[in-house]
Amino acid sequence: MRAFVSGFRDAKFGVWAYWGPQSVPMYGDWYARSMYEEGSACYRYHLEHYGHPSEFGYKDIIELWKAEHFDPEYLMGLYHKMGARFFVSMGVHHDNFDLWDSRYHSWNAVKHGPKRDIAGEWKRAAEKYGLRFGVSEHLERSFSWFATNKGADKEGKWAGVPYDGNDPAFRELYLDNSPADCSCAYPLKPDPAFVRNFYLRIKDLVERYDPDWLYTDGGIPFEEVGRAMAANFYNHNMARHNGKLEAVYCAKDINHLYPELYHGEYVEGTCLLDLERTLSGEIRKEPWQTDTCIGNWFYDTACTYRTAETVLQQLVDVVSKNGTFLLSIPLRPDGTIDKKEEQIIADITAWMSVNGEAIYDTRPYEHYGEGPSADAADAAKGKLIQELACTERDFRFTKKGRVLYAVCLKAPQTPQILLRSLDCIRGRVEAVSVLGDASCAEWHWEEGGLSVRYHLPEGKVPLHTVKIVLKNEI
Repeated sequence: MRAFVSGFRDAKFGVWAYWGPQSVPMYGDWYARSMYEEGSACYRYHLEHYGHPSEFGYKDIIELWKAEHFDPEYLMGLYHKMGARFFVSMGVHHDNFDLWDSRYHSWNAVKHGPKRDIAGEWKRAAEKYGLRFGVSEHLERSFSWFATNKGADKEGKWAGVPYDGNDPAFRELYLDNSPADCSCAYPLKPDPAFVRNFYLRIKDLVERYDPDWLYTDGGIPFEEVGRAMAANFYNHNMARHNGKLEAVYCAKDINHLYPELYHGEYVEGTCLLDLERTLSGEIRKEPWQTDTCIGNWFYDTACTYRTAETVLQQLVDVVSKNGTFLLSIPLRPDGTIDKKEEQIIADITAWMSVNGEAIYDTRPYEHYGEGPSADAADAAKGKLIQELACTERDFRFTKKGRVLYAVCLKAPQTPQILLRSLDCIRGRVEAVSVLGDASCAEWHWEEGGLSVRYHLPEGKVPLHTVKIVLKNEI
């Protein structure tokens, strides 16, 4: 596993297309499950806009997904320019719908909905721009997660009328599951046929599209079957690279967070740790990943997006702690992004074009940062962090060769900063500058630390980077 880890660590930043039929209503996450939960906001929305789920179910939502303006090369060009070094396509979500020309499941994007090989088109676009390609699979939860389609209303006009998931004509999509087990975690007693089909479909996805990166939305599922799935991914990758492993498999270690639910195995060394919408509170010895989104996972017209500043703060924090950052930018059902998303991409692009050298190919410094947010994380003794509260005194450090980078997570109001935790390099500094400022910065040591004065970069720059060149390698 460790062979491609070095390349993965160098890449630092990737984009994830979290997309599929659940984007059709533009109503956010988990639509395929929640539309069958009587009384939920999603159920009410579905009833108002499409009808009752006994008559118009998720199978019908799928056929509304046309992806009519989907241009993967155009989007990949934006992502590449923004600074992404790898790209991840959704393979299959919990809705049991494959986004490739699946050999083992007829409910796929080639035969239904857009009638296009979504994963294949993404892969070709990624290859054109030289990005590593990956896929995500969320299928292991489907058997229980999607069992809400077997219910019926308990009250009102439609009381007792079975939802369309009870129709045996659509068993392949809706599965042979039961509302007795409809948890959002792994199924308690999955049908052996489903487990076998899971293995064959992910094997098909891996062997048809040759991803270098694979993600499971949880731990390794179904014991020996899941281990065999991961082994096949690694072995297939090695066969493609003359015995050299260049693959990364990411999974979660979350059973301790949800003791009442089971989310599969996680064993250090068998895969890379993924933290969903979460940040590490410390530098981790092994490479790891944070995956997050600028809004909700699936497109939502009511969603308020994170700013480019917030995204960049998280990116820098993750990289300073030996992590890699995977960002989802939701697509509308037609395959386009909206104007606000375009602006966020443009803002990240502008920053990365100036400050990318502090991100790519770097390694963590001996301590990841300083300031109030770092103090709070240290006080929490390395516990996971949900959000950063950044001030002008918050910095994160990365290093590369003889260079130490100090990224100020909140742009200062005045062009002077004080780095308080770098006494160990006193006497070793050769030059100091600020990325984006053509002039040399003025700097000196004082009792409180390294003081740096510089010209503020032009434009609205959310985070500033101090570049400190040392006399010898760090």
